[in-house]
Formats: sequence, structure tokens, C-alpha cells
Amino acid sequence: MSAPNLRVLTLATLFPNQAQPNFGIFVERQTAGLAARPGVDVTIVNPVGIPPWPLNRTARYASAQKLPLHEQWRGLNVYRPRFMLIPKIGGSINPVIIANALLPVIRRLHAETPFDLIDAEFFYPDGPAAMRIADALGLPFTIKARGADIHHWGNIAACCKQMLEAANKASGLLAVSAALRADMAALGMVSDKIIVHYTGLDQERFAPRDRKAEKAKLGLSGSVMLCVGALIPRKNQALLIEALPQLSAVTLLLAGQGESEADYRALAERIGVAERVHFLGNVPHDDLPGLFAAADIMALVSKSEGLANAWVEALACGTPVIASNVGGAPELIRSPDAGRIIADNITVLVNAVRELLENPSPPERVAAQVAHFSWAANAEALEGYFRGITAR
Repeated sequence: MSAPNLRVLTLATLFPNQAQPNFGIFVERQTAGLAARPGVDVTIVNPVGIPPWPLNRTARYASAQKLPLHEQWRGLNVYRPRFMLIPKIGGSINPVIIANALLPVIRRLHAETPFDLIDAEFFYPDGPAAMRIADALGLPFTIKARGADIHHWGNIAACCKQMLEAANKASGLLAVSAALRADMAALGMVSDKIIVHYTGLDQERFAPRDRKAEKAKLGLSGSVMLCVGALIPRKNQALLIEALPQLSAVTLLLAGQGESEADYRALAERIGVAERVHFLGNVPHDDLPGLFAAADIMALVSKSEGLANAWVEALACGTPVIASNVGGAPELIRSPDAGRIIADNITVLVNAVRELLENPSPPERVAAQVAHFSWAANAEALEGYFRGITAR
């Protein structure tokens, strides 16, 4: 006998759109995998924050205002209600504002075809907002933690209080790594309630390729170190740039954008390595497999992480990873073939780069480190988790 239909409402402030096609793409891939499961129906509600005049006229928010309120996004049923965003100072009130803005839409959808549970895909503000909506509709809800939601918002008292209330009322909690599960427990969440749910991976697209050929396509030669991540202080790309004077034959590729880009460009100029630091901007996700495969090393030495998708995707492409000892890095880098976990220290970084360049592991052996990751396994585990909650 087949399982009864499962109707999931996914609330996700992190989700791609026409203006930001890479934004929260890991949430999209997870949701697509779940929606592809037989007997599972998923509706995504992606609240879009618009600030008051005159900020709403800036380019960033003008494009957001043009997004459709309802669309089929890459085969997924997505609603994008607007809410009033107060930049910089509105963080602590966002959950209430989001819940109030979303409730009319969600009430209507629930009346048409009832949902079985609400799935919040980021702990803050999604989790406390989902708590309020679930309470209004009498539904169970779950919250997934991904890293920055715990490490940033959990350090703001007014936000942490709401997170702990939501965690207490949720039917279940998910974490992208065992390390993040421990961090959640350290905030005061009940550890027995938290299940580790690893990310997925498209093993067909992210796979080893001929490294020399991929470098040639990009006009590169010699040793290449890649970093995929937003250019923000937490991602710590400054350490990579500062190491380059001791790595004279290495070219550094920075894939991403962010508030620190001007500072990083100035740093590269100041220490005389600007010609070896290439700022690639936001690279389309479909172009990442070739970029990972072209690199000799993928270095992401963040000051905090949950479990970076870039680590997993790089390893799948046969590229070893250098990571700081944060989040789920030790859960991925368990062998010298996978790369190195380092301290936040230039000398240690330089030595790790030299070791990996001088004694490279075969790409197939590197890729084997993440052979157990797939979006199919991710979706199967998630469906089982949700069905267990709705069966209580």
C-alpha cells in the first residue's frame, strides 16, 4: 500500500529568484528533491522584504518588487508575498512582520487544500515566523538550521529568545552537521530533538574532469586556488590573499560578491598580489562544476559555518579542500585525500597549500570522500522525517 499524500508548506526566506538566481539554491535543490518524491506535494512561500520609501527605489529593491507574486519556478510552486523590511534595525521584529504578511495567503491556500506541516528552512527569521503561522492554523512545524542563522542571530539576545521559543514549540529540528547540532544545544535547544540532515549533491554534474582542460577553458595555467563564498568578513578571504606572497606560483580565484570586496581588492594591491587575485563575481551555479574541477585546491577558511555546500561540491569534483576547524568541516575532511583543516594562521595555510600541491591525490580518490551525498538520499531522509512527525 502506498503512503498517503504528504502536503508540505515550505517557508524559506532563502530561495532563488529571477534577480538572484543563486540565492539559497541549496534550499531549492532540497525542495525539488522532496517535491519529486511520489505522494509528496510541496508549496514554497518565499517572503520578499521591501523597505519603505525611499529605500524601495534603490536598484536592489526595485528588482525585488518586480518579482511575480506567484510562479512556477523551475517546476516548483512558489508564492512570493511582500513584507515591510526595516534594514539594519528591524531584525528582531521581522518574524512578526513576516508572519502577519504571510498569514492571509497561507490561510487561503490551507483552506483550498490543507497542509500537513510547515517546514521552515532557516532558523531566523523563518523559524519564529513559522511558529506563529503554525499556531494560527493548528499545524505542526519543523525548523532547519544551516549555520549563519545560529551563529549570527543566536548572538543577538532579542532574536535568540525567539529562536529558543520556536525551538521549544517545534515538532522537530534539523541541523546540517553534527557540529551545528552541538552549537544549537549550547544555545539552549534540546539536543535530543535535533536530527542531523546533511546536504545533497548532484553527483552527475559535480564530478572529476580533466583539470588541465578545464583550466585551458578558463584561460588559466599553473597552480590555482579557488574560494567560493560571499565576500564578507566571516568567510575570511583576507587570509587567502595574505598568504599569496609566500605562494608565488599560485593564482587565487574568488567566486562571490559582498561588502568586503573593495577591502580585499585594496589588500591585494597593497601587498603586491593584485595580478594573481581574480574577482569572478557571483558565478552561476551551473558553471561551478567546471570551476571546481579547474582548481587544484578549494579553500574556504570561514570563521563559522554549518556545513558549506562548496566544500561538498569541490570534493565531488576531485578538488581537495582547505577549511578552518569550524562547523561540519571535520565531518567531511576525514582523510588526507579530502584536504586539510587548519588554524586561522598564514603559515599553517601556506604549508597546507604546499603539501596539497606537491602531493596531489587522484581526483577520483578525493571524490570518493563524498560518494554518499546525493539529493535523492537527502529527499528520502527528509520525507521520512516529515512523515514521522505527521504520524504522531
